[in-house]
Amino acid sequence: MTDPIADLLTRIRNAHLRGKETVNAPFSKLKHEILKLLVKEGYVSSVKKVKKEFDELEITLKYVGESPVIKEIKRESRPGLRKYLSYKDIKPFKGGLGIQVISTSKGLLTDKQAIKDQVGGEVICRVF
Repeated sequence: MTDPIADLLTRIRNAHLRGKETVNAPFSKLKHEILKLLVKEGYVSSVKKVKKEFDELEITLKYVGESPVIKEIKRESRPGLRKYLSYKDIKPFKGGLGIQVISTSKGLLTDKQAIKDQVGGEVICRVF
């Protein structure tokens, strides 16, 4: 697998399209941190590490009525084309309604936190 983060986002997107309650993905520290940020921002209900033959992440998706909370989830920076932004160049995503997950020297932050802390970094994904 060349891009495990894109795989994670695709699993979440596909599970929402099928109306699934939970979805599993292979464990990594970066994916776990991204998902904890999505839980904190209210896009995903919960995430937990499950011990099996290989460690997995069990993601509980969030719905409002019948429709999923996540309308759009997109990988921004990818292995073939990395996207870096200075904190001065970070613009609110979807007018501030969505978030951008940014990998900075202070760890993974949302776009609002990165602007507040005045740190730039690699734009991992966008969620709306």
